[in-house]
Amino acid sequence: MVLYKLEDFEPNYRDAFEGQDIKGLGVYTQGSDEKIGSVTDVLVDEEGHFRYLVVDLGFWIFGKKVLLPIGRARIDYNVDRVYTIGLTREQAESLPEFNERQTLDYDYEERVRGVYRQPTDYTPPVEASTPVDALAPLDTPTSTPTPTPTYARDDYTYERDPSLFGLNEQENQTLRLYEERLIASKRRQKTGEVSIGKHVETDTARIAIPIEKERVVIERVTPVDAGTAVSGREADFREGEVARIEIHEETPDVRKEAFLREEVRVRKVVDQETVETQETVRREELDVNSGNLPIEER
Repeated sequence: MVLYKLEDFEPNYRDAFEGQDIKGLGVYTQGSDEKIGSVTDVLVDEEGHFRYLVVDLGFWIFGKKVLLPIGRARIDYNVDRVYTIGLTREQAESLPEFNERQTLDYDYEERVRGVYRQPTDYTPPVEASTPVDALAPLDTPTSTPTPTPTYARDDYTYERDPSLFGLNEQENQTLRLYEERLIASKRRQKTGEVSIGKHVETDTARIAIPIEKERVVIERVTPVDAGTAVSGREADFREGEVARIEIHEETPDVRKEAFLREEVRVRKVVDQETVETQETVRREELDVNSGNLPIEER
């Protein structure tokens, strides 16, 4: 099981304790004002449950840090103290030293838990609000001895050690107060559609084409030697067709040809805007009717 330092697991953990910090609290023995050290850190499991307090035993054993299971500690913020449940100096001397550079594995935790499991030092977990003076002395019989359970690496859970990690909730009731919150989500819906088509428009186009037409022009002129006698052989008198000339003209030949005029691109763009909405939400508050009895809220 992996353990994390509280601040590494939840950097804003102080918000959950209304600004109070468990680090730095003095650690005192059960039923006395003897200070044995101070809390330097808290170790939590993967679900954020408190498992151990890291205690610097500078007032008892100089320079030694040990782990205190959360079930063997009672935190009293009224006096900024942590009271140990059933921790003796002999136990503290037997506990393996906690080194932040070492990996906390099952074997190390078993060594720690083995010290606290000693039957002569066992004290059942107590309610956090129980006065320190009302705690039973260590030598007071609290239960009938039971067979020592066995533990295995593969199936061990912290719940198997309720005396070390459990809290006594027999006289404690937990009330859960609920409230409603607005949860924003988005739903995509069709608001319409755009249909794009084509149609054909007609127009009259004009084009100028130059063409050529042939025609015959007959000119009659008087030759320079008009009136000069010619020989009979030169004078060739004939009848009928004496010349043929072909006449041509151009006619316009117009045809239509399609050309690409322009390109139209159709696409969608998404515009973003923020809309506000409001709803009535409900919240449960605690009503305490104590009559004339004093009530302390924490």
